[in-house]
Amino acid sequence: MRHKVGGRKLQRTSAHRTAMFRNMSASLIKHEQITTTVAKAKELRPYVEKLITLAKRGGLANRRLAQSRLMDDAQLKKLFDVLAERYKDRNGGYTRIIKAGIRASDAAPIAIIEFVDRDVAAKGQDSGPVLGDEADAA
Repeated sequence: MRHKVGGRKLQRTSAHRTAMFRNMSASLIKHEQITTTVAKAKELRPYVEKLITLAKRGGLANRRLAQSRLMDDAQLKKLFDVLAERYKDRNGGYTRIIKAGIRASDAAPIAIIEFVDRDVAAKGQDSGPVLGDEADAA
């Protein structure tokens, strides 16, 4: 019996699942909108919302807790500086899941998970220069 056992296994080991949620949450914080399967989106939502709650509380201990769960310094800075400020008056419900049809290759249900009141310009941004931009910068 699975009484009081929370969360989906998603056909992964616990280490793989942890790494996947770290990567997905960093991508969501960076781009503010990502496309994934419905099951992964539903599992990612509480993970990210707890990170935002830590950021809203602030302080060194909460920053270190968030760092241990996120493992990305640039996104940690954005989480504490930008997102915590954006959602300071909102009591939860920082993300939304929009169902986006069926994936053609394996017929998996696809969803878009995004921040409520997201910055549209953040989608698709990449860190670091594109090849060939080094000459333009010099």
